[in-house]
Amino acid sequence: MKANEFDRKFDAGEDITAFLDLSKARRLKQEQKRVNVDFPVWMIQSLDKEAKRLGIARQSLIKVLIAQHLEKTRT
Repeated sequence: MKANEFDRKFDAGEDITAFLDLSKARRLKQEQKRVNVDFPVWMIQSLDKEAKRLGIARQSLIKVLIAQHLEKTRT
């Protein structure tokens, strides 16, 4: 497929995922690095309770809370 045909399909809102090699796709500034953090038991219990209330995993909750805090301090 030529680039102009690909662009036309994309601009028309057509599904172009069949034409992409997603195995090499990356999100800029979204590379991940594993870190270990020790929390007191009471904090883990509170995180688990809130995560359950929201229906998300503890790790997701921690990421959201940290992201919200960083966003708030950035402004």
